[in-house]
Amino acid sequence: MKTAFDQDHFALFGLPQQFRLSLPELEAARLQLALEVHPDRFASKSDAEQRIALMMATRVNEAYDTLKNPLARARYLLALAGVDTQEETNTSMPATFLMEQMEWRERIEEADDSGSVEALATLETELSDETCQLEETLARALDDTRDLDAAALLVRKLRFLEKLEQEIGDAIEALLDR
Repeated sequence: MKTAFDQDHFALFGLPQQFRLSLPELEAARLQLALEVHPDRFASKSDAEQRIALMMATRVNEAYDTLKNPLARARYLLALAGVDTQEETNTSMPATFLMEQMEWRERIEEADDSGSVEALATLETELSDETCQLEETLARALDDTRDLDAAALLVRKLRFLEKLEQEIGDAIEALLDR
Protein backbone atom coordinates (compact mmCIF):
# COMPACT_ATOMS: atom_id res chain seq x y z
CA MET A 1 0.00 0.00 0.00
CA LYS A 2 1.17 3.54 -0.72
CA THR A 3 0.20 4.93 2.67
CA ALA A 4 1.82 4.44 6.04
CA PHE A 5 0.29 4.38 9.50
CA ASP A 6 2.92 6.75 10.88
CA GLN A 7 2.09 9.68 8.59
CA ASP A 8 0.24 12.66 9.95
CA HIS A 9 -3.17 13.35 8.42
CA PHE A 10 -1.85 16.01 6.06
CA ALA A 11 0.93 13.80 4.71
CA LEU A 12 -1.54 10.96 4.31
CA PHE A 13 -3.49 13.09 1.83
CA GLY A 14 -0.44 14.79 0.32
CA LEU A 15 -1.50 18.20 1.63
CA PRO A 16 0.55 20.95 3.29
CA GLN A 17 0.43 21.00 7.07
CA GLN A 18 -1.56 24.20 7.49
CA PHE A 19 -4.97 25.41 8.59
CA ARG A 20 -5.96 26.82 5.22
CA LEU A 21 -6.55 23.96 2.86
CA SER A 22 -8.54 23.25 -0.24
CA LEU A 23 -11.57 21.14 0.66
CA PRO A 24 -11.95 19.96 -2.97
CA GLU A 25 -8.31 18.78 -2.89
CA LEU A 26 -8.91 17.06 0.43
CA GLU A 27 -12.01 15.35 -0.95
CA ALA A 28 -10.21 14.22 -4.10
CA ALA A 29 -7.32 12.83 -2.06
CA ARG A 30 -9.76 11.04 0.25
CA LEU A 31 -11.58 9.44 -2.66
CA GLN A 32 -8.32 8.29 -4.23
CA LEU A 33 -7.05 6.78 -0.97
CA ALA A 34 -10.42 5.25 -0.17
CA LEU A 35 -10.34 3.44 -3.51
CA GLU A 36 -6.80 2.20 -2.89
CA VAL A 37 -7.47 0.84 0.59
CA HIS A 38 -11.11 -0.21 0.28
CA PRO A 39 -11.50 -3.59 2.02
CA ASP A 40 -13.36 -5.04 -0.99
CA ARG A 41 -10.15 -4.75 -3.01
CA PHE A 42 -8.53 -7.13 -0.53
CA ALA A 43 -11.30 -9.73 -0.34
CA SER A 44 -9.12 -12.41 -1.95
CA LYS A 45 -6.01 -11.50 0.08
CA SER A 46 -4.82 -13.01 3.33
CA ASP A 47 -6.59 -12.24 6.62
CA ALA A 48 -3.67 -10.04 7.65
CA GLU A 49 -3.85 -8.01 4.44
CA GLN A 50 -7.62 -7.66 4.86
CA ARG A 51 -7.18 -6.39 8.42
CA ILE A 52 -4.53 -3.90 7.32
CA ALA A 53 -6.81 -2.66 4.53
CA LEU A 54 -9.67 -2.24 7.01
CA MET A 55 -7.39 -0.37 9.42
CA MET A 56 -6.17 1.90 6.61
CA ALA A 57 -9.72 2.59 5.43
CA THR A 58 -10.64 3.52 8.99
CA ARG A 59 -7.55 5.74 9.27
CA VAL A 60 -8.38 7.51 6.01
CA ASN A 61 -11.94 8.20 7.20
CA GLU A 62 -10.79 9.45 10.62
CA ALA A 63 -8.11 11.68 9.07
CA TYR A 64 -10.62 13.08 6.58
CA ASP A 65 -13.17 13.81 9.32
CA THR A 66 -10.50 15.67 11.30
CA LEU A 67 -9.21 17.76 8.41
CA LYS A 68 -12.58 18.69 6.88
CA ASN A 69 -13.78 20.28 10.14
CA PRO A 70 -12.01 23.62 10.81
CA LEU A 71 -12.13 23.29 14.61
CA ALA A 72 -10.89 19.70 14.58
CA ARG A 73 -8.20 20.65 12.05
CA ALA A 74 -6.98 23.48 14.28
CA ARG A 75 -6.91 21.19 17.33
CA TYR A 76 -4.95 18.64 15.32
CA LEU A 77 -2.42 21.22 14.08
CA LEU A 78 -1.93 22.48 17.63
CA ALA A 79 -1.51 18.91 18.90
CA LEU A 80 1.13 18.29 16.20
CA ALA A 81 2.93 21.39 17.52
CA GLY A 82 2.70 20.04 21.08
CA VAL A 83 0.10 22.58 22.21
CA ASP A 84 -2.78 21.52 24.44
CA THR A 85 -5.82 23.71 23.79
CA GLN A 86 -6.97 23.08 27.39
CA GLU A 87 -10.61 23.29 26.33
CA GLU A 88 -11.74 21.28 29.33
CA THR A 89 -9.56 22.96 31.94
CA ASN A 90 -8.94 26.54 30.80
CA THR A 91 -12.21 28.42 30.70
CA SER A 92 -10.70 31.86 31.17
CA MET A 93 -11.75 34.18 28.38
CA PRO A 94 -11.55 37.89 27.75
CA ALA A 95 -14.39 39.72 29.50
CA THR A 96 -15.72 41.14 26.24
CA PHE A 97 -15.99 37.67 24.75
CA LEU A 98 -17.85 36.39 27.82
CA MET A 99 -20.26 39.32 27.62
CA GLU A 100 -20.89 38.52 23.95
CA GLN A 101 -21.67 34.91 24.93
CA MET A 102 -24.19 36.09 27.51
CA GLU A 103 -25.82 38.33 24.89
CA TRP A 104 -26.00 35.44 22.42
CA ARG A 105 -27.64 33.20 25.01
CA GLU A 106 -30.17 35.90 25.90
CA ARG A 107 -31.05 36.39 22.23
CA ILE A 108 -31.40 32.64 21.73
CA GLU A 109 -33.63 32.38 24.79
CA GLU A 110 -35.80 35.30 23.63
CA ALA A 111 -36.22 33.82 20.15
CA ASP A 112 -36.99 30.41 21.62
CA ASP A 113 -39.49 31.83 24.14
CA SER A 114 -41.27 33.72 21.36
CA GLY A 115 -41.45 30.52 19.30
CA SER A 116 -39.80 32.21 16.33
CA VAL A 117 -37.95 29.78 14.08
CA GLU A 118 -37.16 32.75 11.80
CA ALA A 119 -35.44 34.66 14.63
CA LEU A 120 -33.44 31.57 15.52
CA ALA A 121 -32.47 31.07 11.88
CA THR A 122 -31.31 34.70 11.74
CA LEU A 123 -29.21 34.13 14.85
CA GLU A 124 -27.80 30.99 13.25
CA THR A 125 -26.72 33.01 10.20
CA GLU A 126 -25.16 35.73 12.37
CA LEU A 127 -23.32 33.11 14.41
CA SER A 128 -22.07 31.46 11.23
CA ASP A 129 -20.66 34.82 10.08
CA GLU A 130 -18.93 35.31 13.42
CA THR A 131 -17.54 31.78 13.26
CA CYS A 132 -16.12 32.45 9.79
CA GLN A 133 -14.42 35.61 11.05
CA LEU A 134 -12.86 33.73 13.97
CA GLU A 135 -11.73 30.94 11.64
CA GLU A 136 -9.96 33.49 9.43
CA THR A 137 -8.26 34.96 12.50
CA LEU A 138 -7.29 31.42 13.48
CA ALA A 139 -5.87 30.81 10.01
CA ARG A 140 -3.68 33.88 10.37
CA ALA A 141 -2.52 32.77 13.83
CA LEU A 142 -1.69 29.23 12.67
CA ASP A 143 -0.46 29.74 9.12
CA ASP A 144 0.89 33.28 8.98
CA THR A 145 2.24 34.29 12.39
CA ARG A 146 2.54 30.84 14.06
CA ASP A 147 1.12 32.38 17.24
CA LEU A 148 0.16 29.09 18.87
CA ASP A 149 -1.01 30.63 22.15
CA ALA A 150 -3.41 32.90 20.27
CA ALA A 151 -4.52 29.92 18.18
CA ALA A 152 -5.28 27.88 21.31
CA LEU A 153 -7.41 30.74 22.66
CA LEU A 154 -9.23 31.00 19.33
CA VAL A 155 -9.95 27.27 19.41
CA ARG A 156 -11.49 27.69 22.85
CA LYS A 157 -13.56 30.62 21.54
CA LEU A 158 -14.71 28.59 18.56
CA ARG A 159 -15.72 25.80 20.92
CA PHE A 160 -18.00 28.29 22.69
CA LEU A 161 -19.54 29.28 19.35
CA GLU A 162 -19.97 25.63 18.43
CA LYS A 163 -21.97 25.13 21.63
CA LEU A 164 -24.11 28.16 20.77
CA GLU A 165 -24.71 26.75 17.31
CA GLN A 166 -25.86 23.50 18.89
CA GLU A 167 -28.22 25.39 21.22
CA ILE A 168 -29.76 27.22 18.29
CA GLY A 169 -30.14 24.00 16.33
CA ASP A 170 -31.75 22.27 19.32
CA ALA A 171 -34.14 25.19 19.82
CA ILE A 172 -35.15 25.18 16.14
CA GLU A 173 -35.68 21.43 16.21
CA ALA A 174 -37.79 21.65 19.38
CA LEU A 175 -39.96 24.39 17.86
CA LEU A 176 -40.46 22.42 14.66
CA ASP A 177 -41.41 19.31 16.63
CA ARG A 178 -44.21 21.12 18.48
